[in-house]
Amino acid sequence: MRILLINHYAGSPEMGMEFRPYYFAREWIKMGHQVDIIAADYSHLRTGNPEVEADFETEDIDGIRYHWIKTGKYEGNGAKRALTMFRFVGKLWAKAGKIAKECKPDVVITSSTYPLDTYAGQRIAKRAKAKLIHEVHDMWPATLIELGGMSKYHPFIVMIQMAEDSAYRHSDHVVSLPPLAKDYMIKHGMRPEKFAAISNGIVKEDWENPMPLPEEHKKILEKLKAEGKFVVGYFGGHALSNALDVLLDAAKKTTEKEVQFVLVGSGVEKEQLRKRKEEEKIGNVLFLPPVPKKAVPELLKFFDCSYIGSKQSTLYQRFGVCLNKMYDSMMAAKSVLFAVDTRSSPIEEYRCGIMAGAGQEEDIAKGIRCLLSMSEEERREMGERGKKAVLEQYTFDVLAKRFAELFE
Repeated sequence: MRILLINHYAGSPEMGMEFRPYYFAREWIKMGHQVDIIAADYSHLRTGNPEVEADFETEDIDGIRYHWIKTGKYEGNGAKRALTMFRFVGKLWAKAGKIAKECKPDVVITSSTYPLDTYAGQRIAKRAKAKLIHEVHDMWPATLIELGGMSKYHPFIVMIQMAEDSAYRHSDHVVSLPPLAKDYMIKHGMRPEKFAAISNGIVKEDWENPMPLPEEHKKILEKLKAEGKFVVGYFGGHALSNALDVLLDAAKKTTEKEVQFVLVGSGVEKEQLRKRKEEEKIGNVLFLPPVPKKAVPELLKFFDCSYIGSKQSTLYQRFGVCLNKMYDSMMAAKSVLFAVDTRSSPIEEYRCGIMAGAGQEEDIAKGIRCLLSMSEEERREMGERGKKAVLEQYTFDVLAKRFAELFE
């Protein structure tokens, strides 16, 4: 089949996030399908962006045909970013006929974080007589209202809500990363039989042939292990949503001398967190720069447990969780300290970690002490349960086959 995937922020292993479109496309090509991805020339998620002279320039990346749309650069989440969204979907809408004619898709997948791309996707699918699948990464506009503090009457929110409802009504299938979003989507116009929860996962090849750790990280982490430290590790973005300030609070309450907190990554909150560490003399916390995605397997070898946290929010409770670092931690067979409020999660389901309350530093510190009190064998068994679950259900080859069933 010919598959057209529309994702404003689609990247690749070389360019950086987001990776999901690339990994699915690569698996579908292995199955014999042809895949075109339409994406913007600039994304804040990528570490590198393509140099594009004109709209719809084409580039072949590992057999996937990327078509780049010029949208302009932006910083943060203000008006400039919104403007790039309108440019992206506006140019898609204007060229819908040409896209349908040249790509000849059998399946159109609208997959940008925001749902505005559904209108262009519907137009392309209609002209190509193709099946339309809408993929939901984040619950927009609910996320903007509940985490961003925007009013549901704000014109931008009203526009997003109309697009979301249209996507649920007019798509043949709705693929959701948040696993518990079905009831919400039904209330907004989706027929129940359209729903399919397909999570993120891991790429087995990345774990079979990992990239070496940067020498700086390797030297420091080897020293910590030689000293017998119990490493509570975090890797990923240093943003408010990850509740790293609460992890620092928990570190202050952790008096066991063998416990060392290691935070690996970058983000807007990192400088403030480093400042807190110095001013409050939190001696058991160490910050390290980010590592390439393909080096994460080597990084996780040095962790005794992996911390995953979030701010207190009703979003995870309502819609569930689908976090990349969760599957990476499970694949590494590491016990997970999971401080996210949700009705269900793989961590709880497969008994591969300790649950703690989001934003509750006492609870997080208690969870660390609980893991510390376990034998190495008990923690190993906990981690192996998570790895077994990932290999059976959360690898991209398995997930891509589940997704491809919707093409028929």
